[in-house]
Amino acid sequence: MMLAALIEVGVPESELVATLRALPVSGWEWHSERVEVDAVFARRVQIRVSEEQPHRHLSDVVEIIGNAPLSETVKARAMAVFTRLAEAEARVHGTTPDRVHFHEVGAVDAILDVVGTCWALERLGVEHVICSPLPMGRGFVSAAHGNLPLPAPAVVELLYGVPTYGIPITGETVTPTGAALAVTLASEFGVQPPMRWEAVGYGTGQAVRPLPNLLRLFLGESYGVQDAQGNWQSVVQIETHLDDATPQLMGYVLEQALAQGALDAFLTPVQMKKNRPGVLMTLLAPPDRADALMNLLLTETPTLGVRYSLLHRRCLQREIREVQTPYGTVRIKLARDGERILHSAPEYEDCARLAREHGVPFQQVWQAAMAIWHEALHSSQ
Repeated sequence: MMLAALIEVGVPESELVATLRALPVSGWEWHSERVEVDAVFARRVQIRVSEEQPHRHLSDVVEIIGNAPLSETVKARAMAVFTRLAEAEARVHGTTPDRVHFHEVGAVDAILDVVGTCWALERLGVEHVICSPLPMGRGFVSAAHGNLPLPAPAVVELLYGVPTYGIPITGETVTPTGAALAVTLASEFGVQPPMRWEAVGYGTGQAVRPLPNLLRLFLGESYGVQDAQGNWQSVVQIETHLDDATPQLMGYVLEQALAQGALDAFLTPVQMKKNRPGVLMTLLAPPDRADALMNLLLTETPTLGVRYSLLHRRCLQREIREVQTPYGTVRIKLARDGERILHSAPEYEDCARLAREHGVPFQQVWQAAMAIWHEALHSSQ
């Protein structure tokens, strides 16, 4: 489905097929067509295997990819996908990645899916992949190891820490190959960031389901940097209410949160149940630090749970300049919107240190730094 959606957003199908034909694997045929799925036109790609495929190990798949005429970036990404798969399968079956026998995922169609997806993303010039939460079907699926519960055990291993949700569908909605592609290639999971769509493509598979069996792919550019020379970022907001933590403990937790990568950490007075005064502890964090910071709150505070949500923020560009005052060097913090300087302020620590060293009021140092900065700014215009 991913290959089909990539073709729909602009990957030249002939180039894609030629790239896959250059791989040192044989015994497959390419079939592609546009079909209607619940009144939506989508592309269906089928890779039909015409020869029996061997049960490959990770080293076999890595050798196939390594000997292919692909860029080093595509090779590295494709190998990383299969390495993730091998590690997940090894955990499920109690062995090591190098001893895992790839069955369905080692077949030629899985190799072409992974390599083709990695090549197509490079062909489109995609810099970031953001994936929505993944839908989980239920029931059982027949595999080389017998009937397996859904989500398949390898999928469960791959998706630790990834947002998922259940849907009322009996059947496999996320395959091990699809899960490995998502966790390896996506830089984050969550809501769509601010972007301008340039193309939208739908891919579909063979299964007929009560809900549309579609994978939708949006291709576009972030508009924050382009429009205002700012910087759009995704952040996770983590919150918990506390009415039984000491001030000393809360201060310690906020310090630890900042030390462990939180972008900000603060307390807000709130009125809680039973008319108890309490606080709302809030942390803002990069997505890759969210799990560690949630664990911090769960282990260091008496809370019974935390809430989290993905937010987007626009940041101005930051810059540091220096000015020479009668008291010494003071750094000036600037906030830019492209070429425009919107805000400027002396660094507090510099002003405080110089005020103490010279025995003068803090405001005297601060005002001197601002006056010299404004004079330098106006003379350069």
